[in-house]
Amino acid sequence: MSETTVRLQPGDTAPDFTLTDADGAPVTLGQVLKADGRRVVLYFYPAAMTPGCTTQACDFRDNLREFEAAGFTVLGISPDTTAKLAAFREKEGLTFPLLGDPDKDVLRSYGAFGEKKNYGRIVQGVIRSTFIIAADGTVEKAFYNVKATGHVERIKRELGL
Repeated sequence: MSETTVRLQPGDTAPDFTLTDADGAPVTLGQVLKADGRRVVLYFYPAAMTPGCTTQACDFRDNLREFEAAGFTVLGISPDTTAKLAAFREKEGLTFPLLGDPDKDVLRSYGAFGEKKNYGRIVQGVIRSTFIIAADGTVEKAFYNVKATGHVERIKRELGL
């Protein structure tokens, strides 16, 4: 089960992607970056409607105005289907794009899928991770194996918000 996992570092080019959002519309990272020169907070989470992922998504929702005021667009990515993302968005009142990566290609390209410990066992799965991507498409910060609770506050501190 040893799959080599890429680990992005500050200064690396963020892998571009096009994924479908909760409404079935395509979202391309490069277009989001070019649209208005904003930076992107890109976070990867294991599964919609699970306790930790709900906590994290609601933290981003509750702090979204602050991120937007500072020039950031928040995007969340999980391996969920469009239908599950739509249900998650509606249930929790999420107001930022949720993108589905059921093939896990984007997750892998960011090093957010691979070996991880789960209750003491090594398993293959989503590695909860967050990336700050500059307007020019480079990685400013990369956080791997983050905790759902308190992570948004940590990101805000790191960004001086």
